[in-house]
Amino acid sequence: MEVFEVKKIWEDVKAELKKTLPSHVYDTWIVSLEATGYDNDVFSLLTVHQMAVELIRKSHYAQIKAALEKVLGKETEFSISYDADLAEKYKKEKKKEKAKAPKDEDDSTTSKAMENLAQMQSFSNLNLKYKFDNFVVGENSRFAHAAAFAVAQNPAKKYNPLFIYGASGLGKTHLMQAIGHYVIFNKPKLKVRYIKTEEYVNELIKNLQNGGERNARMEKFRQKYRNVDVLLIDDIQFLESKTYTMEEIFHTFDSLHNNNKQIVITSDRLPKDIPTLPDRLRTRFEMGLVVDITPPDFETRVAILKNLAEQISMKVDFEVFEYIANNFVNNVRELEGAFNKVSAYADIEKVDLTLDYAKKVLNCEAMKKAITIDKVAKTVAEYYNVTLQDFKSTSRNQKVSGSRHVAVYLAREITGKSFESIAEYFNKKHTTMLYSYEKIKEEIKHDKELDREVIEIKNKIKN
Repeated sequence: MEVFEVKKIWEDVKAELKKTLPSHVYDTWIVSLEATGYDNDVFSLLTVHQMAVELIRKSHYAQIKAALEKVLGKETEFSISYDADLAEKYKKEKKKEKAKAPKDEDDSTTSKAMENLAQMQSFSNLNLKYKFDNFVVGENSRFAHAAAFAVAQNPAKKYNPLFIYGASGLGKTHLMQAIGHYVIFNKPKLKVRYIKTEEYVNELIKNLQNGGERNARMEKFRQKYRNVDVLLIDDIQFLESKTYTMEEIFHTFDSLHNNNKQIVITSDRLPKDIPTLPDRLRTRFEMGLVVDITPPDFETRVAILKNLAEQISMKVDFEVFEYIANNFVNNVRELEGAFNKVSAYADIEKVDLTLDYAKKVLNCEAMKKAITIDKVAKTVAEYYNVTLQDFKSTSRNQKVSGSRHVAVYLAREITGKSFESIAEYFNKKHTTMLYSYEKIKEEIKHDKELDREVIEIKNKIKN
């Protein structure tokens, strides 16, 4: 859900809370809360008051949960964490407000400082929870993180544009928004704007379809994205086959680059692998620095989970981190989703987050059993446009054998079935299945395109 939608929901929730909470509680603890996201039925909040985390959970949990569920119309949990950066900015803004105000003016309305921050964030369209401090760096993302931080420190000085690519859910958006977050907190005079390509396309279409002064409207639309110092464009692969949008992006790119403004782009693939992308755009996307993010290894996944637990000050048994890291291997998004689920349940039921409790909530073993070899094979066959009969045949066609290797690898990884069982399904020898598995396991380590395909198929199977 986008930042502006989350903010709108929170405004409605605050309106409900104002009716039920004492005014001193509402003004002191609720007004300064900042809504940052809504994922997997968990609403995320940041506070500038360190003691508010425990106080709100103990004293006002039920009221906030009830207000959220009334506004959203379904069962919802919320997480609340303290943000030191936001708190420091809040203090500075509050100090400025006091300095400007007349001596006899009542300064009890401390929400003005937060309003300034909210306006800055709203213009940028950034989610304040995405910052460099809470991005866990692993071997999979070390270079991308270093490049992103260098861009944030000195926008448009080098690496312009910065093009970050990798499969869905690996942290591209986090790094991109961390750049924006760093700039608005450390270089407040610079204008930052974040946009998803799909939203950009929809906004462009809306401006083209509406009646009235189209030329004036289009000029306003163009300036919205050209009159900035840092433009962050997410998921550029959605440009495929959208000729008019490509034309607009091309001119926006040139306008910004020629005026020494920073551009950061993310995609799920390299520029050369985006079909129908014109050469003049492809070469511009490649003229700065192109970096990739790959799936995190086990150690990085555990570090990510420990970081999540620290953010909400929750004590978690180390075996829980290992269990989640072993069962959610595709990307960071599903890893966070699993942790958010078990931590929210443990918080609701007021129990310790132990390995047994995590197994009970996530039930990964049952999920694996529900996915059969047949389902895996059918999904892989559909992805590569071959048939199950092809898989079970003696065909040595490169397309068939290559996709069969992938099917065997995923059957073993996802279902955990023995190589004998997989061999029986494919009408092959046990040793052949073992060879297929090991072949793909090695190839995805250095073949990024194959790695991306395997992750896409795995997500299709699990969804």
